[in-house]
Amino acid sequence: MDYIQRAIEKAREERRGKISGLSDNDDAKSIDRPAEHSAVRVAAADPAGDSFSGSIDYTETRVKAPDLQTLRDNRIVAGLPHVAEAEPYRQLRTQVLQKMRANNWRTLAITSPTVDAGKTLTAVNLAVSLSMEVNQTVLLVDLDLRNPGILRTFNIDTEHGLVDHLRGEVSVPDILVNPGYERLVILPGKADKNYTSEILTTPKMNELIADLVSRYDSRIILFDLPALLVNDDALVFTPYVDAALLVLEEGVTTPADINRSLQLLGSTNLLGTVMNKK
Repeated sequence: MDYIQRAIEKAREERRGKISGLSDNDDAKSIDRPAEHSAVRVAAADPAGDSFSGSIDYTETRVKAPDLQTLRDNRIVAGLPHVAEAEPYRQLRTQVLQKMRANNWRTLAITSPTVDAGKTLTAVNLAVSLSMEVNQTVLLVDLDLRNPGILRTFNIDTEHGLVDHLRGEVSVPDILVNPGYERLVILPGKADKNYTSEILTTPKMNELIADLVSRYDSRIILFDLPALLVNDDALVFTPYVDAALLVLEEGVTTPADINRSLQLLGSTNLLGTVMNKK
């Protein structure tokens, strides 16, 4: 794992002054975990209060709660009580909330250098863990539109997805799904062989992002993006978000992958990195 840390530090030195993100004092050492993930490296700050409280009664959003066995089989552990594997996600949640609230950030992209690093699993478990906060609502958006996987991890089927909305075929309420966690809603993607990244820069997409951000002051929006080095989708979309979280796969992600990914992130605020173990 030392070579990855060295690569990150070298890339940060080269990019010093070009991005706003973690400073030298913000780095936290990785914590070895028995679960799949180690801690994210972010700065601590005093959290600000949120305006949301109370319960939610979904009248338009489809509610589809998977069974406990599905959650366990697909490693969605953040919401399971008395499970040791959930603790790293609680730590990740706290650090993410502190950093985002300190900077008044609302939107976070989650990506990785290459495929199969565990970015979707990280996004799902982080979203679930965030939603366990009594005063925090969360929207998880599947923007890996060539290979959407968020609903698949919950074993939930959908007839329509985000691209259908961007094409004017369905409204957002028609495609939202609540996966059984009170303060979490998913805006799913659906694989489309005719999809191209140009749709991410259309006026319809701009309107959607503005509406999602402005609708609820207390809501954090997580975007599960494709891997940075696979296509240009993440590169096209990261200018829309406040910050990004980079998921690395231990023993697989190379220093060259990290350096290139940080270059592509450009001026995006790098919230931190998550080391994933399979």
